[in-house]
Amino acid sequence: MHERVLTVPEEAERKNLAGFIGHALRLDESAVIRMRRRGDAHLSVWASTGFDALATRTVAGTINPDDTSAAGDQLLSAVEQATGELIDPGFAMDSAWRGALPPMDGFEHLDDVPARVLIELAQRGNALALEHGSSHGPPASLLDQDVLEVSGPSGTVGISMRVIFALTAMGFVPHAGSEAMTADIDLEQIDASELVRVRASRSWVRLDARFGSIYRHRGGSIPLMVAR
Repeated sequence: MHERVLTVPEEAERKNLAGFIGHALRLDESAVIRMRRRGDAHLSVWASTGFDALATRTVAGTINPDDTSAAGDQLLSAVEQATGELIDPGFAMDSAWRGALPPMDGFEHLDDVPARVLIELAQRGNALALEHGSSHGPPASLLDQDVLEVSGPSGTVGISMRVIFALTAMGFVPHAGSEAMTADIDLEQIDASELVRVRASRSWVRLDARFGSIYRHRGGSIPLMVAR
């Protein structure tokens, strides 16, 4: 057995993991995937989205060491080719991970937002990006703009276009049909009752959708201090 080993017993969970890594690689072909044990039978997988926001999904399985990073392309190949539960994640890429992970707890539930509202905002933002963007992508002024405010007992937080774009790009909102989630998807393909939960702590804002979560540091960019 390899010293570094990823264990994912169920084939469905291996497909779940592969889907997450695939979305991350479409955003960044050199994406680094961080895996951290979560309890006795689950692990959380993390990726940077390129929007100054982190994406995460929980998978049934374990990782040894308890917190390790791997190259996304190598990890995806290993997961897709796996015929059993034991997977070699490849060379350690811990030094390539930039930024701290958010804490596991300390988040207050503010409100639930219809997924259609968020995808519609992504569509509007995409149209503006096409109109005002350049070869370098959407203008920072558009990405940094708060396009939604969500209030709870302890206050109000703004949701920036960066978070909306990250949620859409990672395909975290379920929809009818077999095509990949894009910003121009027909809103009718998203169930009107599908909700995205908004939570916040003093330092982070968090959107929890059915297929994963997006985190963004409330100070803007992700802090560089690495917390393990």
